Amino acid sequence: MKIEEIKNKIRQHAGEQRVMVAFSGGMDSTVVLNLAECALGNQRVTAVNIDFGPFTYYKARENVKKITRLLQVKLVSISGVSEQIAIMKRGPDCNLCTRKVKLGMVKAYADDQIIFTGSNQSDSWGKYGSDFQDGFYAPLFDYTKEDIKDMSDYLDIEIRRIGENNYREGCKLKHLLKPLINPVYHGKAVDEANEFLLAELNKSGISTKMANVKIIGPLSKNIALVNVCPLPDKNWLKEMRYKIEQLEGIEECQIVDQPLELVLKANKGQFNNVRSRYWVEKGRLQPEFAFPIKSRWLLTTNRKLKTFQVIGYNYTKN
Repeated sequence: MKIEEIKNKIRQHAGEQRVMVAFSGGMDSTVVLNLAECALGNQRVTAVNIDFGPFTYYKARENVKKITRLLQVKLVSISGVSEQIAIMKRGPDCNLCTRKVKLGMVKAYADDQIIFTGSNQSDSWGKYGSDFQDGFYAPLFDYTKEDIKDMSDYLDIEIRRIGENNYREGCKLKHLLKPLINPVYHGKAVDEANEFLLAELNKSGISTKMANVKIIGPLSKNIALVNVCPLPDKNWLKEMRYKIEQLEGIEECQIVDQPLELVLKANKGQFNNVRSRYWVEKGRLQPEFAFPIKSRWLLTTNRKLKTFQVIGYNYTKN
């Protein structure tokens, strides 16, 4: 049984040490935390959570507390707000945030203790890394999301979804597709719009595979693109569009109900890197849009932009 094999490997890597689990409350890290607790006992396991303040979903924060209480493992919460904002000022960069904030701050806290992560074949670490690297061990490295879901079911783990995506739930800031120059303006828009959408879906009893509000546009204008899949009733969507457009800091709101062309600006390095542009479109953006997207890339004159910025959109035929 693969679960017993994983637990044996956990014991081998841990030795006699205490271990830290980089814990977000999502499915991957929850399975790792459960397996670590089963293999080592709750006295040798600490869950370390990086909290992003307004960019951490309310449900995610509650999940973290509930799961660690249930397993009776120690929970350490570390604020990563200022560090995340500093990275996102130069454009969306979830990979850098993961390395420097989500994992980097856990590593700083852990000192020389081994850190377990939920990395697997469904993320970039799983595709390009190794199961043990720089003090981090990924017990689920060889497995896909489907495998991990099977493990979760077998272990009878209750994982309450945030509601934004069946597979890719994370922090709200990944839905801001431009630089976070002004947290009170750009940050507040992506925070409140996404929490509002999920709350309204929950209140209406609508089940979804995906639900998010992307914030795009020039720095002076916040345009909200609402992605819900499957699409609810048209009248419900019409009302939702109106309500989100009334939120402070959002000047325009559209429901994504057909294919789109996104207009992006990028710095010279990314603009000239075909592979990087392909990853942004197919790996970063498309999985979180409700309909097919195409991208039209422009070279930016903004030297401070490190990654990309979605400045606008057009409806297009697929």
